[in-house]
Amino acid sequence: MKQSEALALRKIIEQAMNGEIDDATALEAVSLFAEWNPESNYKAGERVRYKGVLYRSLQDHLAQAGWTPTAAPSLWARVLIEDPNVIPDWVQPGSTNPHQIGDQVRHKGHIWECIVPNNVWEPGVYGWVTIDD
Repeated sequence: MKQSEALALRKIIEQAMNGEIDDATALEAVSLFAEWNPESNYKAGERVRYKGVLYRSLQDHLAQAGWTPTAAPSLWARVLIEDPNVIPDWVQPGSTNPHQIGDQVRHKGHIWECIVPNNVWEPGVYGWVTIDD
């Protein structure tokens, strides 16, 4: 690992330890987050890896074997922008995994950027601006 990479990773670690990390930054260092564990006590906002995908806890809870991030949408939200270097096609998010400010998606021939927090609206309807015009 190069020194510049190590310093960037250190900054992300420090942000995570202070609770100041957003989803986009978290995705730059997914390996820093622990694997989901059915015997853990999770706090709202805490992130975990499950089958290689990053999830964020929606509420405080004590995990159970059947409450995996994919099986318990009331407890977990998949971080929608999985690769910050790739702009994905827009898909309708659920109420538990809305888009956040700065998320970018492709939709109807344009690239859109989310400008409101917790956005479940379709680009062009509310909370998005085109950035490719």
